Parts: sequence; C-alpha cells; structure tokens
Amino acid sequence: MPEGDTIFRAARTLRDAQAGREVTAFATTVGQVRTLGPQRLVGQTVAAVESRGKHLLHWFAPSDLALHTHMRMNGSWHVYGRTERWRKPRSFAKVVIETGDIVAVCFSAPVVELLSSGQVVAHPALSRLGPDALDDDVDLDEARARLDARPDMTIGEALLDQRMLAGIGNVYKSELLFLHRTDPWTRVRDVPPATRAALLDRAVELLRRNVAPGSSARRVTTGVDRPRGAGDALYVYGKARRPCPRCATPISMAGQGEQARITYWCTRCQGPGAARRPGQR
Repeated sequence: MPEGDTIFRAARTLRDAQAGREVTAFATTVGQVRTLGPQRLVGQTVAAVESRGKHLLHWFAPSDLALHTHMRMNGSWHVYGRTERWRKPRSFAKVVIETGDIVAVCFSAPVVELLSSGQVVAHPALSRLGPDALDDDVDLDEARARLDARPDMTIGEALLDQRMLAGIGNVYKSELLFLHRTDPWTRVRDVPPATRAALLDRAVELLRRNVAPGSSARRVTTGVDRPRGAGDALYVYGKARRPCPRCATPISMAGQGEQARITYWCTRCQGPGAARRPGQR
C-alpha cells in the first residue's frame, strides 16, 4: 500500500502538471462518479491537488467539487503527455483527466469518489484522520494525545492507525520500531512516554526526508542513527531471515492485527514480538 510519502509525491506531480489548467476531458468507469455527471467538470479548472495522509484530493473550481482517491494496495496515478504511451493497460484506468496536452490517469484505485466540499468535511475516513505527518504545521501534541488514548493497542497497530498520525504505513512502522528498539507487540501503555513521542517525531522526520526536493523516489530510512553494517535503504522491512544490522540475529516477520499486516523486527534488539505471551511486557 502506498504510504504518505508516495501520495504526497503523487499529489505534487499532479499539481505541478495540472493545477490552474482547464479540464478539457474527463472520463471514468466508476459508477458513483458517472452517476453524478462528471462531464460538468469539463471547462472547470483544477484548483488544487492535495494529499491527506494516504488520501488524495483533486479540487475543481468553480464547483468546489473534489475527486477523492485512495490507492490501497494496487492503485496509482500516472501523468502522461497526450501522445505518450501508457505504462499500464487502459482497462485498468478508473479516471482520466485531460488538461490540454497533459493526461492524468488513475489506475486500479479501489476508492474513487466525487464529493462536495461538505461531503469531504463529513467523510467517515477523511474526518477521522489524525494530524498529517507531512503538513508544515503538523500538530504532534495532538498526535501524541491520540496515541496515548489507545493504551490497549499494540504499538505496531497504533502506528498504522491513521487516526493517530496520518501517513505512516507498513514500511515506516517496522523501521521506526527498529530504530527505537521497541517490540511491535508491546501495548501502547507499556511503551515509555518518551519513546512514544520519539516514534512520532522520527516518523515526521523520515517522511519529510523522503519527499524533500532532490530526494530519490526510492524510500530510504537508513543514514539516521545508522547501526553498524547497515548499508541498504531500509533496516529490517522486507528482510526476513537476513541478519539484523545491529546484532546479526535473523530478522523475524509475522502478521499483526486484524488485517495481518506483515511486521519485521529483531527478536534480540526489540523483543519476542509475535511470541509474546498475553500479559507479558
């Protein structure tokens, strides 16, 4: 699933390509959008494109309508020149927005909605989002308060809960917990308050580093507090059975939470993890 940095980059690319330009064609295969008569967007202007955590919003003027997309596991936005060959089959296209010689295509997104500004405010997913890690003025005090209010959740699940701090995904979750030597299966109440705060602070730091001008499209978490021998872009994510960069213990992996999202961790540096017994700290 694309994480907050990926969606931020996508919004920036779309904004640079289309913001302020007139919509010259709009096509969609999504029933909810087609029912609302999307052809009325033709002739309007792409007023803004913004990311909110893992959500992306195209705003149109003067209607003040918003196209809301969420990529989940397989969705993506592409930007092409009018004559450029698409990198995915046209049958996968959910939305095509043309602004003159620029074509923006949303492929395979499971969530595509056309909303009024009022519906955006009241949207069940958007309205519950925590502070966005990539906002310039992100309210980390609010994020910490939201995290503290979920004492019975495991810290691994809590970091993925977009109601705490929007934008953290599965890669950052595992990397953050490794950096702070925290067992992913520890209950929030048992994680020292200073560590909880540090996890959120570091999440913002890493996400911002990966969207900074000039940064590579390849996600990198190493290079900050680099453990001995860490020479890759990531410390533990996707590295099951490979040696821990701190202690050489084989990295473990297991599904966590109701959705069984895969977590990677070191049983020596961080703790027993999935083998933790009920009630064990």
